Amino acid sequence: MKKKRFLVGAIAALFLAGTVLAGCGKDTGSGGGAKSGGATYTFRLADNHPPDYPTVIGDKKFAELVNERTNGRIKIEVFPSGQLGEEKAVLEQIQLGAIDFARTNANPLAEFNNQFSVLGLPYIFENDEHLWRFLESDSGEKMLNSLEKSRMKGLAYYSSGARSFYSRKPLKSMADLKGMKIRVQQSKLNIDLVTALGASATPMPYGEVFSGLQTGVIDGAENNFPSYYSSNHYQAAKHILLDKHQRTPEVLLISKVTWDKLSPEDQKIIKQAALDSVKTQREAWDKWEKESEQKLRGAGVTITEVTDFKPWQEAVKPVVQKYSAEFKDIMEDVEKARKQ
Repeated sequence: MKKKRFLVGAIAALFLAGTVLAGCGKDTGSGGGAKSGGATYTFRLADNHPPDYPTVIGDKKFAELVNERTNGRIKIEVFPSGQLGEEKAVLEQIQLGAIDFARTNANPLAEFNNQFSVLGLPYIFENDEHLWRFLESDSGEKMLNSLEKSRMKGLAYYSSGARSFYSRKPLKSMADLKGMKIRVQQSKLNIDLVTALGASATPMPYGEVFSGLQTGVIDGAENNFPSYYSSNHYQAAKHILLDKHQRTPEVLLISKVTWDKLSPEDQKIIKQAALDSVKTQREAWDKWEKESEQKLRGAGVTITEVTDFKPWQEAVKPVVQKYSAEFKDIMEDVEKARKQ
């Protein structure tokens, strides 16, 4: 009997201790926490780019603003260089609430929410100005919110420039892509895009691309100037063709699990901090893009400009039609942004 009373008492004590700890409002970023304006949290933000990359600069500005506006109550630790995993694996962890925030390219998001296929469609945006007029419209904001169905929430868009092809072999025209093994993001859209141009699409995690180029597992890849330079891909693939087939933005995300544990006041602070960090990220992007191009030219990279985009646009037209058919409203808003 004494043993039974002791066991009941021990269980009650443990329950009480757990209740007290929960009331403290502290959180490690992957568990529960008190849902009150005064709760204290430490969250994790994943990015697969190096510490000085423009997206990471944006991440850090976001974390800094949240820290300032909550008087240190909410801390966001930024983990660059893929420390928390590759983008697809990170997104799966975001859905579970095991990682709180992430910066990801919009292309992989299409695997979770097919509306994001639109942002990766080739040549639908004439330039960065056209892209940002759309992203900052009501339609762009609705797309961020639509991710809630996939247990994540979009907070803001970041710049990612224009993506182009680069390879180990001379690359001067679309014809040179024929038969090449080109690494693509793990996205059905990008596989179809590269296939439409006559190349062999090879999905591969970003962290494996450099060794793939070195060993000849792949002939080339596609990305923007800053990524091409910062990843050292140019050392193994010294030819880049500026076809600018995509202007896919980056997206700053929060796990829906993490979002739902926050008070409305903290949600507002985090959303506004994300939007306010965009200016810093875009300025860093513009600077880095120019510096990357200069460094690539200095390293002896062959840079070829595409002057006639019509053959490229014709080649990928079936891809655009396939992925835009069910998103007529979004495509209409893309056209509205073009004419503004």
